[in-house]
Amino acid sequence: MFSSVLSKVAARFVRDQRGATMLEYGLLVGLVAIAAIIAVTAMGGALSNMFTDASNAL
Repeated sequence: MFSSVLSKVAARFVRDQRGATMLEYGLLVGLVAIAAIIAVTAMGGALSNMFTDASNAL
């Protein structure tokens, strides 16, 4: 009796892909965040100069 319940639970766990999908989405969000941080850091000086020039022009 216990072994059949255990085998059903194990089979359901193996078929369930929600954990793997959540992990993949988490990794994707992390990579996008890293790319955004790198882009903002690289363009930070240029954006600052652009806003300073616009402020001075006003």
